[in-house]
Amino acid sequence: MRAVWLAARAAVRRRRVQTLVIWLVTLVSTGSLVVALGLVDAASAPFDHAFAKLNGPHVVAEFDRGKVSDGRLARAARQPGVEAVAGPFPQAAVDIPRDTGNFGLGGEITVVGRADPKGAVDRVDLWAGRWAVRPGEVVLNRQSDWTADDLGKRFHMPSGPTLRIVGFAFDLSHTADAWVTPGQIGALHPTASQLLLRFRDASSQSTLRAGLATVTDGLPRGSLNGSQTYLALKHRIGGSARAYAPYLMAFGILGILVAVLIVAHVVGGAVVSGFRHIGILKALGFTPGQVLGVYLVMVSVPAVLGCALGTLGGDLLAGPFFRFVFTGPASGVLHDSLGIAPWVNVLALLGMPLVCVLAALGPSVRARRLSAARAISAGSAPRAGRALGVQRRLAGTRLPRSVSLGVGLPFARPARSAVTLAAVVLGVATVTFAAGLAATLNGFGSGRHPYDVTVYVGEFRHGKEVRPVHSDPELQSLLRSLPGAARITARSDDEVLLAGGTQPVMLEGRRGDLTLDSVLTAGRWARRRGEVVAATPFLRRNGLEVGERLRLRKDGREERVTVVGATMDTNDRLVIGAWPTVTALVPRAAPIAYHVTLRAGASPGAYARAVRAADPGLAPQLNGPNNVTGTIVGSATALTLMLALVASLGVFNTAVLNTHDRRRDLGMLKSIGMTPRQVTVMTVTSMAVLGVAGSLLGVPLGIVTHRLVVPRMAGGLDISLPPAMTEVWHAPLLALVAPAGVLIAVLGALVPARRAARLTVAEVLHSE
Repeated sequence: MRAVWLAARAAVRRRRVQTLVIWLVTLVSTGSLVVALGLVDAASAPFDHAFAKLNGPHVVAEFDRGKVSDGRLARAARQPGVEAVAGPFPQAAVDIPRDTGNFGLGGEITVVGRADPKGAVDRVDLWAGRWAVRPGEVVLNRQSDWTADDLGKRFHMPSGPTLRIVGFAFDLSHTADAWVTPGQIGALHPTASQLLLRFRDASSQSTLRAGLATVTDGLPRGSLNGSQTYLALKHRIGGSARAYAPYLMAFGILGILVAVLIVAHVVGGAVVSGFRHIGILKALGFTPGQVLGVYLVMVSVPAVLGCALGTLGGDLLAGPFFRFVFTGPASGVLHDSLGIAPWVNVLALLGMPLVCVLAALGPSVRARRLSAARAISAGSAPRAGRALGVQRRLAGTRLPRSVSLGVGLPFARPARSAVTLAAVVLGVATVTFAAGLAATLNGFGSGRHPYDVTVYVGEFRHGKEVRPVHSDPELQSLLRSLPGAARITARSDDEVLLAGGTQPVMLEGRRGDLTLDSVLTAGRWARRRGEVVAATPFLRRNGLEVGERLRLRKDGREERVTVVGATMDTNDRLVIGAWPTVTALVPRAAPIAYHVTLRAGASPGAYARAVRAADPGLAPQLNGPNNVTGTIVGSATALTLMLALVASLGVFNTAVLNTHDRRRDLGMLKSIGMTPRQVTVMTVTSMAVLGVAGSLLGVPLGIVTHRLVVPRMAGGLDISLPPAMTEVWHAPLLALVAPAGVLIAVLGALVPARRAARLTVAEVLHSE
């Protein structure tokens, strides 16, 4: 083995280009695969860990206290399929004015009377202070990013008493915004009872609905206001991860395929170009097994190093990337469990080198079978070449001689050319997929925000809020009168409660030229009072469809609305209505912002400056790219460039091997008058032919990949994309990606071609 190691180490040092190619391709492939598999695992594992630790409820059900008593609810929960139950707890809805410094709480909040943070179901994580044990005390549902120094401060409830904060707790299932003692809740006038249930079978939404139906069977009709399941919460929290994972997996799989092709190509080329070296090794006494070992070790060294660095890089990138992906109300708890699972690292560290070794096994076995005499003679004897027939046919055409010779060269080594072509095809497919992904995401970003400028009402300067000097009607007229304005839409935001839910719903109102300006994916726009459109994630989270009715509550008012359409927005709490619907529920609703669409050619920056000059209490903001969109496009671009570079290195390796194999032919051609420029053109043309074929095959493959991956990314966010955002393959984009194969091939062949052009006749033929 010492001799094998010495020979393999010498081969690694001698074949620096091939070693670099193997190292780079395994590095890129392993890194992207680690992040992708880690993200797939993280889409559910952190939530499952936190949910199990807190013994969370499978179903949170809200009942009308006026229709069913707590005692009857407790008896109804004693069903064979119910594993554990907590409650019923009295529940009140309290309206908290915004911007009053109440620790981030505003709008209508849910307050529950609960005597203990522990229990058979839903152990609340009390991370600061203590639980409320007497009247006048309250515990807020806040994450640990709030400071414990706020303990002891007062929390004022306009419709009830002022309470002292004695603790901060976090509830992953968000069963309440605040907790008080059962003796205190009466002063807040509870109207509902909350029941927390765990079932023995909680594997699917259908089984949970069936279990809840068993509990509610026999209760008064209409007593169940609503319910939410843990599966809906888990799906919502893991949505971003499911959106990122498909495209990362696509790049990881493409990287693995490129790695297999490149490694097989490099080792195969090393065997063919090293016939003489193999013969010398065998003449010196190397056994066939030792020759096989030399080539496998030659591949394993850079492959193991690339896999190790790729795994390390994937682990380092995963931390900030996962924290970016997992944002939201449960991010603080989930971040403690985020990270790459050990099985992912083990799979990468063992699996990728194994893939490389298996890819190298075929060419290495060929080297093992060669006898010493045959290897030496094969390495030194001239080759007649298999491309002469093609070159002779092309010689009769009007093509320049250097071009006709170059077109025939790939046929001299058909197996080598086929592997190189496959690498180019994958490189072109990657470029095509990335271009289509960028086009879709750009359309997604502009479709979600089709306006140019958002003008917010109120500007903060030096810690103080500056209010507009104009009234609401005057502001809309003012903004429309400024140069460049085409359409103005006023937007209001108010938090309301969905009957049966504990988390607030964001009710947005629209008034003006664009009553509803999001992309519609189903149904129609709201036209009259009592009609709303909702974000697709909101509908899926609550098990609703277009045409169903909702009950929205605010300050004792209740409005029954019908969902008449679905929008592409990713906010899973968003419901949008026309102005009459909003003012029926929130009479004092006022715009918080105005969306401005400019005329063609108008400058958003100039319009923003005009807004500031017209009223110092307005804060215009130019609509820029979405952070998530920018992250995906940026990372996809980086991965595409790296895989395209790897494909170019595969072409580079082929051009080097072809030049090495045909040194004698090059010397003969130069001796009869071929110029260095013609040698360069011939070598580049030989690879450009593969580039053209690579584009013809790779572009359709990239389009297929785009059509497979993008719907899965959208499904991860619970949205549906309109055809305009998925059918992006129009002439301009196709014209942009079509030359990718030629570009990859030419870039890879240029350096070896120039090197071949500099060879002198004497240098090539000195040993003849």
